Amino acid sequence: MLDCFYTKPIFKNFKKTQAKKYFILTYGCQMNESDSERIGFYLEKKAYKPAKSEKQADLVILNICSVRQSAVNRIYSKINKLKTIKTKPKIFITGCVLDKDKKKFKILGASYKKFGQIAMKKDCKHKIGYVPIMRGCNNFCSYCVVPYTRGREFSRSPNTILREVRELLKQGHTEIVLLGQNVNSYLFKKTDFSNLLKLINNISGDFKIRFLTNHPKDMSDKLINTISKCEKIIKEIHLPVQSGDNKILRAMNRKYTKEHYLNLIKKIRKKIPNIKFTTDVIVGFPGETKAQFQNTADLVKKVKFTNAYIAKYSPRPETTAFNLDNNISHKEKKRREKILRKIVFKK
Repeated sequence: MLDCFYTKPIFKNFKKTQAKKYFILTYGCQMNESDSERIGFYLEKKAYKPAKSEKQADLVILNICSVRQSAVNRIYSKINKLKTIKTKPKIFITGCVLDKDKKKFKILGASYKKFGQIAMKKDCKHKIGYVPIMRGCNNFCSYCVVPYTRGREFSRSPNTILREVRELLKQGHTEIVLLGQNVNSYLFKKTDFSNLLKLINNISGDFKIRFLTNHPKDMSDKLINTISKCEKIIKEIHLPVQSGDNKILRAMNRKYTKEHYLNLIKKIRKKIPNIKFTTDVIVGFPGETKAQFQNTADLVKKVKFTNAYIAKYSPRPETTAFNLDNNISHKEKKRREKILRKIVFKK
């Protein structure tokens, strides 16, 4: 069961005959993908059947990510399109949503709903199995709404996590992905993330372990040693850098420096020579000069990431960065994004 999922049951006033088919649209991170699988399982237990498209559905659920304003704007547009469908489906919003957006969605005709504890889907055919190990975030990066939408960090019990991992392995999954906004800060009583990884690694069976996402300030020596010694852990770390300039990192409230990040990369590579790194980068953060962007480009070249998720800065209400002057043009953001993509993907 998701002992830290949402808090209220959905559709408590619905009769089973009111919505025979459902369709879920998922936006954003793997956490939302995992949640959508569980929501679908919940609905099927309530006698709903999956529709092949939203046009055939009596009920459409948008499981959304609102980290960037541009993503929320697309949801507004999607709701208006859904309202033109002949079947006139009920539209519900869930996921990562600010209170002010909930009100706007309601005006458009889409209600926000929370879920109670939801078990894993039992018949998933994917080889990858997602297991949320924690919810929320305590970091308050200046550009991010997650602490306001997901709340403070809450770690699930190791016993619950291990039970779900064993169930996924029993179903035939060969890769377990542990999810959290910052898995490095997982802590349940005396069990930290390193301890949890060891417990999962000791489960019998032929499977691999992956986890995300990490935070550079919380990547400890203990965790690095655990990754190096646990044979089931895939030797690839997603380590978001966001910027390679110290002034921008301070403005982002990332709580580390470029030097700390590069030293961390060096330390990990010394301990795990075959390690691969992926990352997240934001271009065009308020006040980012061309010289500061070049610092980011230089860092990306130096680290040699195997993959990078590059986002153009998008101001979000209720974040501290929203009050900063968004003085980088969209054209310039696209130019910087293109430069980084060329470095990472060599195109």
